[in-house]
Amino acid sequence: MNVPNILTVVRFLLIPVFAYFLWQGDYYTSVFLFLLAGLTDVLDGFIARKYNLITPWGKLADPLADKLMQITALIILSIVKELIPAELLAIVIAKEIFMGIGAILLLKQNNYVVSANWYGKLATIVFYFAIIMIIFKAPYPYSSIFIYIAVLSTLFAFVMYVRTFRQIKSGSEKNTNT
Repeated sequence: MNVPNILTVVRFLLIPVFAYFLWQGDYYTSVFLFLLAGLTDVLDGFIARKYNLITPWGKLADPLADKLMQITALIILSIVKELIPAELLAIVIAKEIFMGIGAILLLKQNNYVVSANWYGKLATIVFYFAIIMIIFKAPYPYSSIFIYIAVLSTLFAFVMYVRTFRQIKSGSEKNTNT
């Protein structure tokens, strides 16, 4: 196992610890852990690209760790702390389920591992800021606007991934017919 993959495993291990502190209302510790997870995400991507350590496992596990961290935060902030509308949580979870199904289909049917793109990374960054603003109870208009921008950015990423999915599927159908 290489360094980027170890950092991804660390991110998986941080999720329940982060959830515990957020659940307990220890916001400084939970934000520290949330930012630490974000830092490991940046580091593992940088190291993997710089030293050509990109692996199929890393391509699958890295975004999964990010999504699990985000969804954990959103579930606690929505259901437990009631700081985020449940409808927004439902939109994000539905998007992640559809993207997960699409990624599995591409892997099984086309032997294609979906990689993160700029729009997915942008949505992740926006969500990190929105979640931190909500945890620290930033003034109402700012935190609310940011969470809606985060949801819109994640929906934009979803639309872009659907386009990519269709292009890959249509390309593979053309290839099998020739």
